[in-house]
Amino acid sequence: MTPAPHALADLLAVTMGDACGIGPEIIAQWWPGGREAVVVGCPKVMARAVNWMPAGQRPRVRELADLGEVSTLAPDEMGVWAPPGLPEDLLDAPLGQVDVRAGRAAAACIREAVRLAQTGAVAGIVTAPLHKEALALAGEPYPGHTELLQAEGSPPGQPPAPVRMMLANDQLKTVLVTIHVSLRQAIEQVTFDSVLETLRITHRSAALWGQNQPRIAVAGLNPHAGEGGLFGDEELRIIGPAIEAARSEGINAIGPIAPDTVFMRARHAPPAHPGEFDVVVAMYHDQGLIPVKYLGLDQGVNVTLGLPFVRTSPDHGTAFDLAGTGQADPASLAAAAQMARALVAGRRR
Repeated sequence: MTPAPHALADLLAVTMGDACGIGPEIIAQWWPGGREAVVVGCPKVMARAVNWMPAGQRPRVRELADLGEVSTLAPDEMGVWAPPGLPEDLLDAPLGQVDVRAGRAAAACIREAVRLAQTGAVAGIVTAPLHKEALALAGEPYPGHTELLQAEGSPPGQPPAPVRMMLANDQLKTVLVTIHVSLRQAIEQVTFDSVLETLRITHRSAALWGQNQPRIAVAGLNPHAGEGGLFGDEELRIIGPAIEAARSEGINAIGPIAPDTVFMRARHAPPAHPGEFDVVVAMYHDQGLIPVKYLGLDQGVNVTLGLPFVRTSPDHGTAFDLAGTGQADPASLAAAAQMARALVAGRRR
């Protein structure tokens, strides 16, 4: 039984991620207290992660038979909601290795978290890292969280709504035109429509963090933003016209700007360095993610823009080399949860 939409209005669903990676243990280390969040995952895997923590700091894992039981959790309890489809032998999947069982479990957790969000049982979703290779081994046709969430978050019988990936920290926000494709494919996917749609989604979404008229810088695709067509003409043929179309709709888009300087100009670190822009639209994955990650993995947050619910994630992967060592840092997960709560509040304004 799932509670009525109003019953757990502030509850976050935190998906376990890949059972062979650091997801379960960073959740255990971060755990904020009994009634603020619920883990969507395997109770046995979460119990193992909790037992790696120092004695006296371990939350007590409690498997929930009904999501309404969250309201009865003690401050030192971790409520775990087990979705259907978890492999029975998931605990046997070796730490630090790609395993099909972990891929299946990760996908099952995401689908259940989406269901909870769509029914109003939770306010938003925070996803611990999954492993894309394990997801593929499990037969999932999606290259990552963003695409799976896009497919699952769309109403039945309707095409997936356009979504975009944003990486953010306190100093910089970047939104990507293309995501998990090869660099060659990314260049081909930079079209007038994809750039304009990214600008629209970015503009609409900025209201969630309190900016109704964000200053959106648009990075060029080529060195020096093409240098007037000398180093490529995508800025002249595609990106520039998309910016002009966005501006005609009232979107404050600026560019295209040389990608080797735009992120520095947007970085907001007052009083010494106030940012010129509120967010940067980048053309491809590494162009946008490197600047955010360079500023620090511990505070970076991945946000999926365009979904009908809030979804955030840490700005790092499964870190197989750290799994089970106790060395994984939960700071980015904590930042993701904090941002999820801020975005939930923004949706309610």
